[in-house]
Amino acid sequence: MITPASTVPQPRTVDGSTGVTAAVDIGGTKIAGALVRPDGTMTAATRRPTPRGVDGDGVMAAVEEVVAELAAAPEWAEVRRCGIGSAGPVDASRGTVSPVNIGAWRGFPVQARTEAALAAHGARVPVALVGDGVAMTAAEHWLGAARGHDNALCMVVSTGVGGGLVLDGRLHPGPTGNAGHIGHISVAFDGEPCVCGARGCVEAIASGTSLARWALAAGWQPATADRTAAGLAAAARDGDEVARAAFDRAGRALAAAIAATATLVEVDVAVIGGGVALSGDTLFGPLRAHLASYATLDFVQGLTVVPAALGTDAGLIGAAAAAVELLPASRG
Repeated sequence: MITPASTVPQPRTVDGSTGVTAAVDIGGTKIAGALVRPDGTMTAATRRPTPRGVDGDGVMAAVEEVVAELAAAPEWAEVRRCGIGSAGPVDASRGTVSPVNIGAWRGFPVQARTEAALAAHGARVPVALVGDGVAMTAAEHWLGAARGHDNALCMVVSTGVGGGLVLDGRLHPGPTGNAGHIGHISVAFDGEPCVCGARGCVEAIASGTSLARWALAAGWQPATADRTAAGLAAAARDGDEVARAAFDRAGRALAAAIAATATLVEVDVAVIGGGVALSGDTLFGPLRAHLASYATLDFVQGLTVVPAALGTDAGLIGAAAAAVELLPASRG
């Protein structure tokens, strides 16, 4: 169902943008949509669970239902473009996605299929496809914690670890939309195998799943039934030594990757969102402490690490922001 309008903090108009942007956020647990005005105000928001046990067309049907609900909103006639932020991997050059957590989609042409769904409701508009880490980056640069920074790294640390880059004041998605995917930088040459096929990746150490798995293997005995990263964070705050060691290990991995990225492209801020980041100083404390030992060159010593500001709105706001930046506005 369409929900009332909501507004993200401190909105401002995107320079040169016109009309409304349709935004779609595709993840392993939900598919969401909204119409986003040029000042960042989000209206006509809707969502539904990502279908399970269906084929690719069955998952796409949920996207088409989201588009249909958005088309019923009064502002639909003002839509000039659409942005899709999707769990990855994505291939923006082909308009396809193969999300790890949506098994029915492998090389699925989500961009073309969404263009057709929009056109079926009278909106013949261009569509931009980006990964969810790039979408989050676009959102935080527009309205969030990276606002005002010309060079930034933004990260999602959750079930997986993703990210995106802003360089010279512009979103930098790369040819396939995967630039800034920091989760698969290797920080431990002989570390644990990663789902990507490499070893010692940041995601294999610092994701919520990896944090909890390492802690349990190291002897963590949860005081409650919560064996997730959230439960681990609570244990760390209560002084559990294994839980604290797990977050120290994750903070060190993140610090090494952030410092390497800053050294390579000279970002001056790293913004971290996602479920694991909600642990606050339990993660940010060791991360910042370790960063001092990795970001040692003069030109990266001013690098700061801050929490993301936009929360659950970031996926939709970011899909819209990326579309505004990457696409011309049109209406057929």
